[in-house]
Amino acid sequence: MPRRNPLVIGHRGAPGYRPEHSRSSYDLALELGVDAVEPDIVVSADGVLVVRHENEISGTTDVADRLEFQDRRTTRTIDGAELTGWFAEDFTWDELSTIRCRERLPGLRATSASFDDAQPVLRLRDVLDLVRAGSLAQGREIGVVLEIKHATYFGSIGWDIAALVDAELREAGWATGALPLTIEAFESTVLYALQERGIPAAYIYLLEASGRPFDLVTALGKKAPTYRATASPAGLDDLAGRVDGISVDKRMILAPDKLGRLTGPSSLVADAHDRGLRVFTWTCRPENSFLIGQFRGRGGAAAFGDWKSEWAVIRDAAVDGVFVDHPDLGVAFFRS
Repeated sequence: MPRRNPLVIGHRGAPGYRPEHSRSSYDLALELGVDAVEPDIVVSADGVLVVRHENEISGTTDVADRLEFQDRRTTRTIDGAELTGWFAEDFTWDELSTIRCRERLPGLRATSASFDDAQPVLRLRDVLDLVRAGSLAQGREIGVVLEIKHATYFGSIGWDIAALVDAELREAGWATGALPLTIEAFESTVLYALQERGIPAAYIYLLEASGRPFDLVTALGKKAPTYRATASPAGLDDLAGRVDGISVDKRMILAPDKLGRLTGPSSLVADAHDRGLRVFTWTCRPENSFLIGQFRGRGGAAAFGDWKSEWAVIRDAAVDGVFVDHPDLGVAFFRS
């Protein structure tokens, strides 16, 4: 059954107000009343699960300014794309623990950027522990929506990320089913591997608006299904019974035309619900920069546009969960 109100998920904490994945970002998200928070994880050189949106970490930390790490700058091919920078897998956890968080979008979020260089990078264990403590302090269940990044890539350099996640969840007390846990990834193979390991969780398959999942491209080449095909009724038929739901780019629901005008909501949410699949969407943000063209207003990219109208389309499509960068706005809007 679809939820009466969608889960409001603090996307990387509360990154509309604090640097993403920082301790204060998560603390603020819990304080503002989210149902869950979403840590992304990558792997360090010594196998520690580190909370970063990407394994290239120069965009969200001070690593590029650290003289002792200048020789770590390198070029890697990640999921078929060549990137140059500093990568988490080239640092031990002890080294990463000295690096400080920075705002990823300082031009848009100057207030968040004022907290730069003040907070260390976190491990998954840190987030699991702070959410448990927050749940106890507030007297309510708060969940974790754990996103696994680049599982096939990490496998190619020797890390079985499903095994690492399994061990961490068990050690942290998050593998008993007593706490609300969701596991999501853009690669279905790592989701299935964790299911086989018996981790009780809701398993959510992330779908981009375009492209193909890298795990299936690695296995099948050009025969790999596109994300768009997976979101079709036939593709959803194949997912039913394998995962608990999907999490989609909001544009797949809003269905804007080439001029940025709304044509949705699309049938995707209803199609998924008809097959017993939940639907989450990402990411509900109020700034003009992130709204489809129809809902942008004056004041430049950082100004808030007509976000309520865009979010209303998503709400009225009956989604089961929404990722938000501004938890106070998300909680007020989607619970009203």
